[in-house]
Amino acid sequence: MEFDNIECVSSSDGMEDEEIHPHHPHHQYSSSKPHNNVVVPGIAPATSVHELLECPVCTNSMYPPIHQCHNGHTLCSTCKTRVHNRCPTCRQELGDIRCLALEKVAESLELPCRYYSLGCPEIFPYYSKLKHEAVCNFRPYNCPYAGSECAVTGDIPYLVSHLRDDHKVDMHTGCTFNHRYVKSNPREVENATWMLTVFHCFGQYFCLHFEAFQLGMAPVYMAFLRFMGDEAEARNYSYSLEVGGNGRKLTWEGTPRSIRDSHRKVRDSHDGLIIQRNMALFFSGGDRKELKLRVTGRIWKEQQNPDAGVCIPNLCS
Repeated sequence: MEFDNIECVSSSDGMEDEEIHPHHPHHQYSSSKPHNNVVVPGIAPATSVHELLECPVCTNSMYPPIHQCHNGHTLCSTCKTRVHNRCPTCRQELGDIRCLALEKVAESLELPCRYYSLGCPEIFPYYSKLKHEAVCNFRPYNCPYAGSECAVTGDIPYLVSHLRDDHKVDMHTGCTFNHRYVKSNPREVENATWMLTVFHCFGQYFCLHFEAFQLGMAPVYMAFLRFMGDEAEARNYSYSLEVGGNGRKLTWEGTPRSIRDSHRKVRDSHDGLIIQRNMALFFSGGDRKELKLRVTGRIWKEQQNPDAGVCIPNLCS
């Protein structure tokens, strides 16, 4: 559901209110796939053997079962079904021949992480490499934009530029914010809707999400913050969100989730400020036929007090 009838007016750290226009992206972006073949000084022989373990069809590393045709050409088990049991090199029928020699050679290899070029210094046994790469701290991040199937991956500086240039996301500097969400027909929440704003403070980037969706049978609005970095670093920060009106207010305080966790995972865990529609319309005032919701908040960094052994907040000036 697109935000055809919603506007978001935001101010950040003393800035004047400025209108934030809804965006309706229709493009799916793609990114180049990292290569497995990493040449590391001192392990050239292993790298040469590693090239033999590259599937000629998908170019990924092959893991057991490794198949071969009668002429000795190899390919991975996934691609065997894709080529309809025909060798992609000589076009002979593949059958069910395993290349046991190559599988045993693979067991003796130690290879660099595929993210070596991004800074990972680790070297692993061949069959342990995949497990590490799935959780490697140097692996690229997925684009945090919600509301489109964006396949772009990259490091944080690249994704910040991508969000600004390709998704036209609003960027703000400062650790406090004041957003006003206006929607002419607040009863249309059948499908999830997304608004995203990126904040830069403490030398880091944070994504503020606001959306409407059905929680069971109840329509709700939700706001939450994600940190553009790993989970361990995200725990160094806290944030608060507040919404109110007519002499009432709701407040949420928590730790931003890393963008390693998908937008849907965070939303479905209800880790954020959730406002039921009736309460949101009460905060809006008037005849309750139009949503006018103001969400304010701030971000701070937790500093460890070496004397007391506790965290104290470091507020942004």
